[in-house]
Amino acid sequence: MDSFELREGEVPEPRSGELLVRVHYLSVDPYMRGRMRDTESYAEPWNIGDPMEGAVVGEVTESNSNAYDEGDLVTGMGTWADYSVLDADSVTPVDPSVADLPAYLGVLGMPGRTAYFGLLEVGEPKPGDTVVVSGAAGAVGSVVGQIANLNGCHTVGFAGSDEKVEWLTEDLGFDAAINYKAVDDYGAALDEAAPQGVDVYFDNVGGPITDAVFTKLNLDARVAVCGQIAHYNDEGVPTGPRKLPQLIPVRAKVQGLLVHDYISRFETADEQLGKWVASGEIKHRESVVEGLENAPNAFLGLFSGENIGKQVVAVSGPVDR
Repeated sequence: MDSFELREGEVPEPRSGELLVRVHYLSVDPYMRGRMRDTESYAEPWNIGDPMEGAVVGEVTESNSNAYDEGDLVTGMGTWADYSVLDADSVTPVDPSVADLPAYLGVLGMPGRTAYFGLLEVGEPKPGDTVVVSGAAGAVGSVVGQIANLNGCHTVGFAGSDEKVEWLTEDLGFDAAINYKAVDDYGAALDEAAPQGVDVYFDNVGGPITDAVFTKLNLDARVAVCGQIAHYNDEGVPTGPRKLPQLIPVRAKVQGLLVHDYISRFETADEQLGKWVASGEIKHRESVVEGLENAPNAFLGLFSGENIGKQVVAVSGPVDR
């Protein structure tokens, strides 16, 4: 918490082509940790003193664009603030009849798109495949498992509490789930939950879970590396089992995943995810922390697994429609 401070300032004014949006909910995401390091990565690091940035959803209070009117609900990349100026060309309209506003930061936002493209394009699931998901009760993993089910796969999730395991198996339809905090031998737990081995591994976590899954990969397995949250706060480079030799006999494919590589196809993903959510084929859950001043706590809670589903912060509350 000592790394954050809350500042007050004037409400910004939108320029031509911009929207002033009253933020109702903002997103906190693990990738933000990487932007706090002065190291080369796929996203530019923040400078000390910069406002935090991320996805927001809210109501247009002033429009300098013909594309949106005052009162429209939109989502886009903004700042952790009561009001945020967004480029009208970069926002997406929000339909509250499909889902509540926080869902547009989760299943109907970047995490949902990540799950969609990461599983279907990188994981290439086939009916009958066994799909294992680490961080399965998070914003991305929970959607990955459900899409795998829709594709006729046997789905196994790793999560960090009995409550999360119950949510995955009882509500989301995972065939099995493992509370990694309650087992000593991940390999043995996988043998029980995935006796046919692993065809697709969607990795959100890294660490010992990934080490164990790699020993269970089947011939021509596919691994989608989405995140490595187990290592984001490491002071140095961790060492562990050398995994590459294990890929040779099974000819497994391991591919890193950045959702923005698929930006030209976001509309396709949004349309399909919206249909699945509206029909109830994909369920979702948001953990909501109240108050802008509590956004740092919500962010830090990601690294101890406090959230179930998507973690969001309510800034000014829901919108009546």
